[in-house]
Amino acid sequence: MLFHNASYLNREDPDLPVCVEQTVLVWIPLGFLWLCAPWHLMPLCRRTQVGTKHLSKLYLCKQLVVSLLLLTAIAALAVTLGEDYGPDNDAPSTSKHPAVNYVNPVLYAVSWILLLLCQEGVRRRQGAVDSATLFLFWFLLILCDIFPFQTLLREALGKGTISDVARFSLFYISFGLEVIALVLSAVPDIPPEAVELVKKNPEAGAPFLSRITFNWFNSMVMKGYKLPLVQEDMWELSEADSTAHINQCFQHFMQPELAAARRRLQNKMRKNPDKNRDKAQDVAFQNGLSSGLGKGVSQDVLMMKEDGKEKKKKKDKKEEEQNYPNSWLITTIYKTFKGVLIESAIFKLLQDLLAFVSPQLLKLMVSFTQDKSRHTWEGYLYAVLLFSVAILQSLFLQQYFQRCFVLGMKVRTAIMAAVYKKALLVSNDTRKESTVGETVNLMSADAQRFNDVTNFIHLLWSCPLQIILSIAFLWLELGPSVLAGLAVMVLMVPVNGLLATKARKIQIENMKYKDKRLKIINEILNGIKILKLYAWEPSFQTQVESIRGQELKVMKTFAYLTSVSTFIFSCAPALVSLATFAVFVGVSSENVLTAEKAFTSISLFNILRFPLAMLPMLIAAIVQTTVSRKRLEKFLGGDDLENDLVQHDPSFNTAISIRDGSFAWEREAEPLLKDLTLDIKPGRLVAVVGAVGSGKSSLISALLGEMHSSKGLINIQGSLAFVPQQAWIQNATLRDNILFGSLHEERRLQEVIQACALAPDLELLAAGDLTEIGEKGINLSGGQKQRVSLARAVYSQADIYLLDDPLSAVDSHVGKHLFDKVIGPNGLLRYKTRILVTHSVSFLPYVDEIVVLKDGVVSEVGTYKSLQTSRGAFSEVLNLYAGEQNNRSHSESDGCQDTTEIELIPEREDTQPDSPLEDTISVTLKRESSLRRSQRNGSVRLRKNSSLRKAKDDGESKKGQRLIEKETMETGRVKFSVYLQYLRAMGWGYSVMVFVVYFIQNIAFIGQNLWLSDWTNDAVDFQNMTYPTSKRDTRVGVFGALGVAQGLFVFLGTLLLANASVDASRIMHSELLNNILRVPMLFFDTTPIGRVVNRFAKDIFTIDEAIPQSFRSWIMCLLGVLGTLFVICLATPFFTIIIIPLALIYYFVQRFYIATSRQLRRLDSVSRSPIYSHFGETVSGLSVIRAYNHQERFLKHNEITIDENLKNVYPWIVSNRWLAIRLEFLGNLVVFFAALFAVVSRNSLNSGLVGLSISYALNVTQTLNWLVRMTSELETNIVAVERVSEYTKLENEAKWITDTRLPKNWPEEGRLQFEDYKVRYRPGLDLVLHGITCDIGSTEKIGIVGRTGAGKSSLTNSLFRIVEAAEGRILLDNIDISTIGLHDLRNNLTIIPQDPVLFSGTLRMNLDPFDKFTDEDLWRVLELSHLKDYVAGLQEKLEHEVTEGGENLSVGQRQLLCLARALLRKSRILILDEATAAVDLETDNLIQNTISKEFSHCTVLTIAHRLHSIMDNSRIMVLDAGKIVEFDTPSNLLEKKGHFYAMAKDAGITRENVTTL
Repeated sequence: MLFHNASYLNREDPDLPVCVEQTVLVWIPLGFLWLCAPWHLMPLCRRTQVGTKHLSKLYLCKQLVVSLLLLTAIAALAVTLGEDYGPDNDAPSTSKHPAVNYVNPVLYAVSWILLLLCQEGVRRRQGAVDSATLFLFWFLLILCDIFPFQTLLREALGKGTISDVARFSLFYISFGLEVIALVLSAVPDIPPEAVELVKKNPEAGAPFLSRITFNWFNSMVMKGYKLPLVQEDMWELSEADSTAHINQCFQHFMQPELAAARRRLQNKMRKNPDKNRDKAQDVAFQNGLSSGLGKGVSQDVLMMKEDGKEKKKKKDKKEEEQNYPNSWLITTIYKTFKGVLIESAIFKLLQDLLAFVSPQLLKLMVSFTQDKSRHTWEGYLYAVLLFSVAILQSLFLQQYFQRCFVLGMKVRTAIMAAVYKKALLVSNDTRKESTVGETVNLMSADAQRFNDVTNFIHLLWSCPLQIILSIAFLWLELGPSVLAGLAVMVLMVPVNGLLATKARKIQIENMKYKDKRLKIINEILNGIKILKLYAWEPSFQTQVESIRGQELKVMKTFAYLTSVSTFIFSCAPALVSLATFAVFVGVSSENVLTAEKAFTSISLFNILRFPLAMLPMLIAAIVQTTVSRKRLEKFLGGDDLENDLVQHDPSFNTAISIRDGSFAWEREAEPLLKDLTLDIKPGRLVAVVGAVGSGKSSLISALLGEMHSSKGLINIQGSLAFVPQQAWIQNATLRDNILFGSLHEERRLQEVIQACALAPDLELLAAGDLTEIGEKGINLSGGQKQRVSLARAVYSQADIYLLDDPLSAVDSHVGKHLFDKVIGPNGLLRYKTRILVTHSVSFLPYVDEIVVLKDGVVSEVGTYKSLQTSRGAFSEVLNLYAGEQNNRSHSESDGCQDTTEIELIPEREDTQPDSPLEDTISVTLKRESSLRRSQRNGSVRLRKNSSLRKAKDDGESKKGQRLIEKETMETGRVKFSVYLQYLRAMGWGYSVMVFVVYFIQNIAFIGQNLWLSDWTNDAVDFQNMTYPTSKRDTRVGVFGALGVAQGLFVFLGTLLLANASVDASRIMHSELLNNILRVPMLFFDTTPIGRVVNRFAKDIFTIDEAIPQSFRSWIMCLLGVLGTLFVICLATPFFTIIIIPLALIYYFVQRFYIATSRQLRRLDSVSRSPIYSHFGETVSGLSVIRAYNHQERFLKHNEITIDENLKNVYPWIVSNRWLAIRLEFLGNLVVFFAALFAVVSRNSLNSGLVGLSISYALNVTQTLNWLVRMTSELETNIVAVERVSEYTKLENEAKWITDTRLPKNWPEEGRLQFEDYKVRYRPGLDLVLHGITCDIGSTEKIGIVGRTGAGKSSLTNSLFRIVEAAEGRILLDNIDISTIGLHDLRNNLTIIPQDPVLFSGTLRMNLDPFDKFTDEDLWRVLELSHLKDYVAGLQEKLEHEVTEGGENLSVGQRQLLCLARALLRKSRILILDEATAAVDLETDNLIQNTISKEFSHCTVLTIAHRLHSIMDNSRIMVLDAGKIVEFDTPSNLLEKKGHFYAMAKDAGITRENVTTL
């Protein structure tokens, strides 16, 4: 009965014995069903409300088919019973039917009943549309029934009659029903409530077949092929993939893990508390105070100094690394995602095992071609088996990849969400340790690292498994000689490891240079206006270029290392097979290399290659991830803000109480505010005054709970609203900025807008309060920002208002308005408690109480009257400025009033705040356009949530209205010219040589394999003779030589490519930098800095690292595929017929895929930037967010932003799988046809070639897959070249230096003449200056005044040629300034700009970047600008490092530094752009005196709104709407009673005042 019945098989038309068909083949599928049944019956046991889900037609059909099958089973039983025991059975004793005829129908009947229940179970299961197991059961059943099907048919045809009609017909009826059931089980049964969901997310309604082949993704691919995809085309995420869900799970596991780690740390600290550190340092450790991501070393040095003994640095470093809770992140990730991990592991295991079946089948195939006597059907069987094994392998592999990549995506999401959440809670110490850039890096780079490692984490166990299995199989083939090959492989590992560690060192160094370069570029772009005004670009350009030079040097070293490892890598397979075969044939003369041995071994070696290559790479990646892990653990494990600093005890009868408090910024620092005691009654208006740096802003921060308290307590009753000194504006509509998450009530909103003097501004904005505001409020002037910030506070209806100098940035009349309508005794807030920090003396008489701070101590408290009489510190301040009583204020930044231009305010840089707190954070890197849109067919499609409603669209039409140009996102194919451009940058010579070298390498590879197949044929030629040694040596020798040649050529090619790509990188970067520095200011006004930084960061990085890599892989893959096809055609010429259709299919699949994938990649990067942008925004507005207690809302917003990004990432992952499954299917067809044709034409073939062609074909699947991947990656990456070259082609401003040589000391007199001068900011906009004509004599002092938008700033911009004339000209000492080089012009003018911008570097570099001046010069100007004492008191004096944006200096000091710069230049013309922004009265006086003394021989133009400072000028120019309306001496203008008189009257200046001056 069993299989050894050989007569069935050993013939041309084999068949299975009937008994096997009736037993084994029935049991297999039914057994499967019984195994799976419990899982389906579970929902039936649960008490669910039946009938909730509706009965679909499909479900009823399925049940009907099974019921019919049940009937056939019963009928079969009846037939048997009838025949055995029926009335017409005459001889009852003779022959009964065998037991099988009873057992099978019964088995079937029971199974069908079970199946009816199972299908009901599936229907009840939540969210199920079909069942994989039931589909597989039907499939198995039909597969097993095919054998009896053809047996019965052949029998009937052979005999010509049907012997057993009843059973024959029953079998075919049930077979038909089974086929119908299979078809039905492949159709999804979507319940009506899920229809909507399926529209938004087709995956939810995809049946089993569609899930394993990713067919559900077709609609997206089709859509992406027809039109470039946009964000609106993306499908909804399923619940499990959403950020909120992932974050929730992650936090759930993270909290306990982190707590455990903290306990471990404390125990460790207790064990070795001292370690000769002083106490304070130890306290810092106790609290897990970490030492800054990038600043570990400096802390070390510090410790060593403190210890007084030079200890071993190494040991210190070790300890330093451990002083934060560590090793909890990995376990958390594992616990959160273990389900997916285990699932994917199972798929991987199955795939690994199947991979070893192919070589065995190959072996059978080769022996079949050698033995001509065997039946042909065997060959066909092997071909089909090869095909089906390959298909299964593909399916498992793709499922495994899908799971892993989604897992990677989830891990990244979890980390990003955790980092964001932490950033909202983090204490100031931890926050100080990393710049915003570094924190954003945690979110982008480090999270991405985890993502990449998680994708391949299973290789950690799968690689060793594959290695062990392949060695075992090889041993069976070749015996102990395998060890030789293995030895070679094992030797490779340490070499690779060595190279990897070396490469990592280089990589770290490279990152260091990269960070340095980006930091400078970031600063250049932030302060570009200043660079242009001072003509400092060349100095900064050389700085960047020198860092870039070092970076490229490091890159070249890295590239050389890579080429060495590539050499080793490409030599490896050749050397391994050489060693093995040489030893094998050398050991004894009996060992002859047969075809089956050689090619089975080679395909096993091919399997071996992958794990051996991946292991070192994986280990390197894991090492890199450990660095990221440490950084993340340090950040996420850092201290949170102390919540207990501020108490809310209702028993106090005050609104705010501070009892004996001392507060410092950092835990160990000296307290800034000492022994404060302060009580503020509800509903009072309290002013806080004091000199710069006396701790006014710090007091506010202490009340917000942002500082460390060393003693004392603060009690606050009621909710807070906070207006920071530097307004923090979000990139949202104006209305959203004011509402700040509160509900929208139109009446209240209008009231607030009126009170905050925003109404006139809104009239100018095209879309009113729905105008979108750029990042950092770029299209609002300083005063507008401040008023929006105030409006936000007023709208929030809090109980206590902390106002940190909100009136400093607005005009005097606006200031007065705000005080009257909002802050003062009759304002909107009159019943609230208000604390107002102010420099403005004029408001003090109206406040209830004044607190005077001096050096962090409260020196006096009292009413205005009592303080004035007490003759304390306060009255001095008052008396000094009595003259300036009512008009101390500072103007609004100069905006342009014309509607069409409202958004072009030239002042870009925000002044930086006074205290270290509002760390207003360097501009976030990686920002992309503030207003993201996706373009389709030229129409603008808004993001759904961008709340730019109708109004915005009307605004669109007005010409020149858009402030921030939308970032162009390339769509469609990358033009061929871009590739050419890159090749040109590499150099044509290099490019051609690289290609040729790789081509030769490929020829060597094919040659080697052909030689091998020739060698195996010796086994046939010398079948019973001894094998001649000389012949053997030639065989081994040539084989080895070809192998080494391959390696050498790869090495050569990689070296050439490395040199070429470094050249290309150098050229591209310097062209980009060179051009960006020469682009007119207009460009920076309309382009978010982040977008430009992105070109320098991401795109240059791509050109540096990704493009050479993908270029190389692409060449290798392309040649590999061509080689494979060549060899197969050589072996079986038939194969050429198949190539053409296969190539066509391949081409279409690839085109479809690339169109979709490329656009998904672009959408991914466009949707990624808002995440970082929002993150940077959050970090810079932390104090505001915390003050209003809006952390939750921001967390929500972050989740939404990340989800938008995931909506692009997920389809991209699926698109890769979609492609892979289709390509692998093609590859499997190649294998199948190669095998099939080998069977067909086996008589004419030698077995060597068959082995060769099939082992090649088995390899082609992977290479094909890689080729498409590389093509698409190369296309994606080459976009970087396109983006960079877009910025190298931008139009430049005029030449820096022209041939026109100027007189030696030009301008000698400093005479300025404007002749009918007109200017506009951009073509197509209205004029800003309408024909200015005037003549300013030498050494005249001119004051320029005018309302906001009168064109005052435009005048200075024209003088410096920041904007070029539309008509007319400016003469400076009779030379037309438009005829000379920009640098010649700008070097001879001096400006003290409105916002003091400093660059990170030394003080000396900030004063004198070109090193033109001596130390004496520098000290002299520092003395004149009253900074000498301060600088002399610093440790490094002039070498003192200024941090990013000058944040370690107060605003006043920065302003004085700018004065020092001006003094150093000493040119004949000085322009003062209202340089008295956030300066207290004393500093202001100092500056005014210095200027009048030191610049007496110069022509001085002062732009001011504070009329006081210019009353002593020789003439005053009054501008209005871009025209000069009055130009005369101050006294004459007052007589005239014109514009100026009106302004003076507003400011409280009369004729009498002037005469007293």
